[in-house]
Amino acid sequence: MVRLPLTPAEVERGQRLGALLRRARGCRSMLDVALASHISPETLRKIESGRVATPAFPTIAAIADTLGLSLDAVWAEISQAERTVEDQSVLPVTRHPSLVS
Repeated sequence: MVRLPLTPAEVERGQRLGALLRRARGCRSMLDVALASHISPETLRKIESGRVATPAFPTIAAIADTLGLSLDAVWAEISQAERTVEDQSVLPVTRHPSLVS
Protein backbone atom coordinates (compact mmCIF):
# COMPACT_ATOMS: atom_id res chain seq x y z
CA MET A 1 0.00 0.00 0.00
CA VAL A 2 1.33 3.40 -0.96
CA ARG A 3 0.77 6.16 1.56
CA LEU A 4 0.09 9.59 0.10
CA PRO A 5 2.29 12.44 1.31
CA LEU A 6 0.78 14.60 4.02
CA THR A 7 -0.41 18.06 3.16
CA PRO A 8 1.16 21.02 4.95
CA ALA A 9 -2.14 21.47 6.84
CA GLU A 10 -2.00 17.85 8.08
CA VAL A 11 1.60 18.29 9.22
CA GLU A 12 0.71 21.48 11.09
CA ARG A 13 -2.31 19.80 12.69
CA GLY A 14 -0.07 16.95 13.83
CA GLN A 15 2.36 19.42 15.39
CA ARG A 16 -0.50 21.17 17.22
CA LEU A 17 -1.74 17.79 18.47
CA GLY A 18 1.72 16.90 19.75
CA ALA A 19 2.07 20.23 21.55
CA LEU A 20 -1.38 19.83 23.13
CA LEU A 21 -0.56 16.35 24.40
CA ARG A 22 2.81 17.49 25.80
CA ARG A 23 1.10 20.34 27.68
CA ALA A 24 -1.64 18.04 28.99
CA ARG A 25 0.91 15.45 30.10
CA GLY A 26 2.60 18.09 32.25
CA CYS A 27 5.07 16.56 34.67
CA ARG A 28 3.89 12.99 34.10
CA SER A 29 6.51 10.86 32.43
CA MET A 30 6.07 9.79 28.83
CA LEU A 31 6.47 6.17 29.95
CA ASP A 32 3.68 6.50 32.54
CA VAL A 33 1.24 8.03 30.05
CA ALA A 34 2.12 5.57 27.28
CA LEU A 35 1.68 2.51 29.51
CA ALA A 36 -1.60 3.84 30.93
CA SER A 37 -2.80 4.41 27.34
CA HIS A 38 -1.69 0.91 26.26
CA ILE A 39 0.64 2.24 23.57
CA SER A 40 4.39 2.14 23.28
CA PRO A 41 6.45 5.04 24.62
CA GLU A 42 7.97 5.34 21.13
CA THR A 43 4.52 5.87 19.61
CA LEU A 44 3.73 8.60 22.14
CA ARG A 45 7.11 10.22 21.52
CA LYS A 46 6.50 10.28 17.77
CA ILE A 47 3.01 11.75 18.20
CA GLU A 48 4.21 14.41 20.64
CA SER A 49 7.08 15.37 18.35
CA GLY A 50 4.78 15.62 15.33
CA ARG A 51 6.53 12.79 13.47
CA VAL A 52 3.23 10.90 13.34
CA ALA A 53 0.93 13.64 12.10
CA THR A 54 -2.13 11.45 11.59
CA PRO A 55 -2.25 8.88 14.39
CA ALA A 56 -5.07 6.35 14.52
CA PHE A 57 -8.26 7.50 16.22
CA PRO A 58 -8.19 4.76 18.93
CA THR A 59 -4.65 5.82 19.81
CA ILE A 60 -5.65 9.46 20.28
CA ALA A 61 -8.78 8.40 22.18
CA ALA A 62 -6.69 6.30 24.58
CA ILE A 63 -4.15 9.08 25.19
CA ALA A 64 -6.89 11.69 25.64
CA ASP A 65 -8.67 9.45 28.15
CA THR A 66 -5.45 8.91 30.11
CA LEU A 67 -4.80 12.67 30.19
CA GLY A 68 -8.39 13.53 31.06
CA LEU A 69 -9.04 15.36 27.79
CA SER A 70 -12.31 15.19 25.90
CA LEU A 71 -12.00 14.38 22.23
CA ASP A 72 -14.14 17.43 21.47
CA ALA A 73 -11.60 19.64 23.27
CA VAL A 74 -8.70 17.99 21.43
CA TRP A 75 -10.37 18.52 18.04
CA ALA A 76 -11.36 22.09 18.87
CA GLU A 77 -7.81 22.99 19.81
CA ILE A 78 -5.99 21.36 16.92
CA SER A 79 -8.43 22.60 14.29
CA GLN A 80 -8.69 26.16 15.64
CA ALA A 81 -5.64 27.42 13.74
CA GLU A 82 -7.02 25.99 10.48
CA ARG A 83 -10.26 27.94 10.92
CA THR A 84 -8.28 31.10 11.66
CA VAL A 85 -6.25 30.68 8.45
CA GLU A 86 -9.39 29.96 6.44
CA ASP A 87 -11.10 33.04 7.86
CA GLN A 88 -8.11 35.20 6.93
CA SER A 89 -7.90 33.83 3.40
CA VAL A 90 -11.12 35.59 2.40
CA LEU A 91 -10.35 39.18 1.62
CA PRO A 92 -12.96 41.73 2.58
CA VAL A 93 -14.71 43.55 -0.22
CA THR A 94 -14.19 47.29 0.04
CA ARG A 95 -16.21 49.72 -1.99
CA HIS A 96 -14.48 52.84 -3.17
CA PRO A 97 -17.05 55.66 -3.36
CA SER A 98 -15.13 57.45 -6.03
CA LEU A 99 -15.36 54.41 -8.32
CA VAL A 100 -19.04 53.69 -7.80
CA SER A 101 -21.38 55.60 -10.12
